[in-house]
Amino acid sequence: MNHWLLAANVGAIALVISYGAVEYGAPLIASQVWREDYKSLMFKCDQVMREHYIAKRAAETSPNPQTVKNLEVTEVGLLDCHDYDKLRKRMLRWNVSPDRLAAIGLEAMEQKKYELQDFVKTHEIRY
Repeated sequence: MNHWLLAANVGAIALVISYGAVEYGAPLIASQVWREDYKSLMFKCDQVMREHYIAKRAAETSPNPQTVKNLEVTEVGLLDCHDYDKLRKRMLRWNVSPDRLAAIGLEAMEQKKYELQDFVKTHEIRY
């Protein structure tokens, strides 16, 4: 009888450890491993979507070969959004919460905001 009790306890401990690894370990590992890629792709996707919207509006309001060409170029850039979406879904499968992904995204926006401000400041034409 003691062997069955011991086996049941070992099984329960293994289940608790497995649950903890899936629930807490996997999201932590995934968010650390893919954090920088996620931030980069999220920012690129945001930028290309903005550029695509502007190019699409320009092609609609003033259709000519140049605006159509600009629109086609921005459509190719949307591949970054596809890569971002695939990585986001992979991280969700690894139990990274949507709230955690949003927080990583905010980190990217804050980081890029400061980099962009430095770039603008450096290259700004002063009158």
